[in-house]
Amino acid sequence: MRIAQLLRKYDPSEWGGTESAVLQLTADMADHGVESVIYAPRLLHDGGKSDPFAAAGCTVRRFRACVPIWGISSGRKMQMVAVGGNLVSFSLIGDLWKERSIDVIHSHAQGRLGAMARVVARGRRLPFVISIHGGVYDLPTEVRKALQKPYLGGWDWGRPLGLILRARHLIDQADAVITFNPREAALIRERHPGRRVQVEPHGVPTGLFARDCRDIALSAFPQLGGRQVLLILGRIDPTKNQEWVIAEATELARRHPDVCLVFVGAFTNQEYGNALLARIARDGLGNHVMLLGSLPVGDPRLVGLLQEARAVVLPSLSETFGIVILEAWAAGTPVISSRTSGALALVEDGTNGLLFDLERPGTFHSAVDQILEDPGLAKGWGTAGRAKAVANFDTAVRAESMKRLYEELIEEKNALRNSKG
Repeated sequence: MRIAQLLRKYDPSEWGGTESAVLQLTADMADHGVESVIYAPRLLHDGGKSDPFAAAGCTVRRFRACVPIWGISSGRKMQMVAVGGNLVSFSLIGDLWKERSIDVIHSHAQGRLGAMARVVARGRRLPFVISIHGGVYDLPTEVRKALQKPYLGGWDWGRPLGLILRARHLIDQADAVITFNPREAALIRERHPGRRVQVEPHGVPTGLFARDCRDIALSAFPQLGGRQVLLILGRIDPTKNQEWVIAEATELARRHPDVCLVFVGAFTNQEYGNALLARIARDGLGNHVMLLGSLPVGDPRLVGLLQEARAVVLPSLSETFGIVILEAWAAGTPVISSRTSGALALVEDGTNGLLFDLERPGTFHSAVDQILEDPGLAKGWGTAGRAKAVANFDTAVRAESMKRLYEELIEEKNALRNSKG
């Protein structure tokens, strides 16, 4: 079986949750006889030698794409590419059409790129699957506004193409829609009755976290020795809400003088990142905050940080799933998360982590107090999280489920083709 997997963005230097989820899925599906061909836009810069998908045995195809907006700066265009721009490609359809011996086209991109993949799937009579990574209906209003902000002041010349492709009707044209939490699935079924909607949670390779890498992390970042580390993973972006944690850092340091907030993630919104750095300097938080930038997927330093952390903090405004939660659990580390739909579907409050309300900072500080002041209790939550990750979210389990879906769709498409023949 050979699957074309379409990504809206794939830049190893700006790694994100979608890339991690797709990489882990394709790597494990390869063990089940499923070959993946990764389609992604060309990089705007030299990506270096690192290519995790190629290293995992996938074929990687790069196609030409652009942000179809006139009247905005190159910086805002780069921001849109990083977090949610509705790209246009004049080569993708031809490239996908020429790809030989593919059985399914699976788009991890919505909008115009997803619609172009759907055109090819229909023309070649192949099953078309779309995964909803960033959410469609399960998005807070403030997040929707943030995603639209880079468009302000510009003219979207790609809109007529989107209308021709019926990009806004992509879900109605899919043979299967994959979501990652029950709430998003319910909202899609309500608005698109008759669609095949399947909840397929992300997975993590739990075996990767079995090796103790804490010494590697502390050797790379010796300033963390003897500190109470709270780890925050994710791109530096308003949706991930790192500013909220920085705003609470002074109180955290007062309550726990040895605490250190460690942020790992690429700066995908430079304006937001600069504001964070300015606030850290203004509030004199240099001894309590570290920003390490992006670390490669599977990097022993990152695994060691996850194992060394007293907790992984997820302050996001919106997370339709939250693969960071699974990574923390695989490392045996408890989670302190805001009440996003993804976290609510995963975290059992007081069993394998704690939930807090962004509108009530006291609930966050109470959660941190429990984690830092009772190591035995925190360790128990981390152990419970790892047991859940191994039992329910290992990538090997998720790969088998996805392969079955592909097989069913191929069989249904073949039966339909034969009935018409």
